Amino acid sequence: MSVSIANLFKVKEIRTRLLITLSLLLCYRIGFYVPLPGVDFQKMVAQAGTSGEGWGKLIGIMNVLTGARLQQATIFSLGVMPYISASIIFSLLAKVVPALERIAKEGPSGQRKINQYTRLATVPICFLQSFFVIFGVLAPGGTDSMLHAGVESYYLLYVILVMVALTAGTMFVMWLGEQITEHGVGNGISLIIMAGIIAQLWTAFSPFVTPGSKSALDTASYQNLLLFLFAWVVAVVGVVYMTKAQRRIPIQQAKQTRGRRVYGGQRHFLPLKVNHAGVMPIIFASALLVIPSIFGTAVGWNWLQDAFTRGTGFVYVLTFSALIFFFQFFWTSLMFQPNEMAEQLKEYGSFIPGIRPGKKTAEFLEQTMIRISLAGAAFLSLVAIFPSLVSGQFQGLDQTLIYFMSGTSILIVVGVALDLVEKLNGMLIMRNYEGFMKDSGAAGGAGWGRQGR
Repeated sequence: MSVSIANLFKVKEIRTRLLITLSLLLCYRIGFYVPLPGVDFQKMVAQAGTSGEGWGKLIGIMNVLTGARLQQATIFSLGVMPYISASIIFSLLAKVVPALERIAKEGPSGQRKINQYTRLATVPICFLQSFFVIFGVLAPGGTDSMLHAGVESYYLLYVILVMVALTAGTMFVMWLGEQITEHGVGNGISLIIMAGIIAQLWTAFSPFVTPGSKSALDTASYQNLLLFLFAWVVAVVGVVYMTKAQRRIPIQQAKQTRGRRVYGGQRHFLPLKVNHAGVMPIIFASALLVIPSIFGTAVGWNWLQDAFTRGTGFVYVLTFSALIFFFQFFWTSLMFQPNEMAEQLKEYGSFIPGIRPGKKTAEFLEQTMIRISLAGAAFLSLVAIFPSLVSGQFQGLDQTLIYFMSGTSILIVVGVALDLVEKLNGMLIMRNYEGFMKDSGAAGGAGWGRQGR
């Protein structure tokens, strides 16, 4: 591993790409120290770590999902959250709207059009999501307002100014992500999300390493921290295993005789990911579970608020798991098209041994995906509710740490890290250097797949 890391800096192109990536990520983090116009910096710092019910709970979960920092009221408070929302919307529309589906099938040119539509849709979503910062964080007119005296005299003009500033910040972050993708290493937007999530951990860990702090001298807190780290390592191992797990379906290519030569006949595998939907089911389920809590707070129904408060409640765990199962099958049914795959196999002269081409192949692929989606949904449910089940064992730890071990955060961080390692590994192998992983020249990542029917 140490040799592979040293090899990264031997190649000028890889070294340059790494430095560009780190520099642009540093620019992204600097933006979180530039407050919005009219914001009292001292009040912002004092309230940055506060959280509560209602808006505070919603803001905390949104930060975990996207790596944003809404409660800091800075230029980059929204992060790439509006862009993620627009991407999810167009991913769904491209499967249900025929016009967008035709554009998406046009290849690279169609994908560029979809990306352009996504960027345009990000602007109105920025205006909409900026209200979370204006009314949930800045609290104009309230006792917890972060604004300087006199700013509220120009209330309407100030709201427009904040909306424009937050939108400009998000667009600049999008530009940084595109530059990282083009000139750096890995997917820029994914790296920005991971950097935002990881950056939140310092506030939670700092009491344990700061001399003289209460947590630094508390033995029980250290024991809870070690227990948390052990649980986190177990969760990471499970996430890595399930992220790389595949159901490999054998594919036989038909033989063709031309003259005295026989072409084809090779045996391949069609890999179907066990967790085909990724983090989408947890994102959708987490977003929906916030609504009952906020509604209960607004109308004064404490029983509804308590039932759906993030914790170990039976109603919360059961509802969260049911939503994850629902969105797992919903997202997979939209993104996985067995009929198209069966037609493509038929056109290229390939078939699944023992399965007739065409309709029978599509039915087999659909049944197989349903079975592995069931396993993937069970895995996502376990990862999502695991922090809630063990949170009672981590007394004294910051809630940010508990949220970090939640399904969305750990799946995003592990997934982006694996993708980054694979890209760096590929760059090294292309230049005849030893990669990070053993047998890195072997195809398909043997050992992770599930072969046979």
